[in-house]
Amino acid sequence: MKTGLFFGSFNPIHNGHIGLAGYILNANKVDEVWFVVSPHNPLKEKNDLAKDEHRLKMVELAIDAYSPRLSVCDIEMRMPRPSYTVDTINALKAEHLDRDFVIIMGADSISSITRWKDYKSLIANNILVYPRLGYEIDKTRLPKNTKLIDAPIIEISSTYIRELIASNKRADFFMPQKAFEYLDKHKLYK
Repeated sequence: MKTGLFFGSFNPIHNGHIGLAGYILNANKVDEVWFVVSPHNPLKEKNDLAKDEHRLKMVELAIDAYSPRLSVCDIEMRMPRPSYTVDTINALKAEHLDRDFVIIMGADSISSITRWKDYKSLIANNILVYPRLGYEIDKTRLPKNTKLIDAPIIEISSTYIRELIASNKRADFFMPQKAFEYLDKHKLYK
């Protein structure tokens, strides 16, 4: 079973995340996608990060209709913090010997990969890179096991959604309905 690992804070999850996972599944790049909810990216600020349990629940609600091909993975919530992708991959490989894991990351992430913990070990894994606005990727300079996929660029961001909510504007257009209802009920990002 080929399992795509889509890492992120999902703060909050939005339709762009779901659409990208759907694109990767439809292109037969993987058999399933796990949304690996990260407690805190060591390369990013922690400002405005909703509690772990809220972000996990929003992802769970957002992808429920697509189960079992999309699922949520909470392994990083049980690991030492900050979490590092290479440690997570190693832990998942030890727990799931029957799966072939593929890392899913944006062009922004691959362009900064040399700043990641033990990046040489990390890039030994299979990696699918999706395009991001403002990041040009030279395919000839990608690590050996890395493929640039021709996914559409989706210009929705979690930052934009948080800004809409903080400004009392509608953000429900950009999120799966159940996830938005949960966010609204718990008054997240206000």
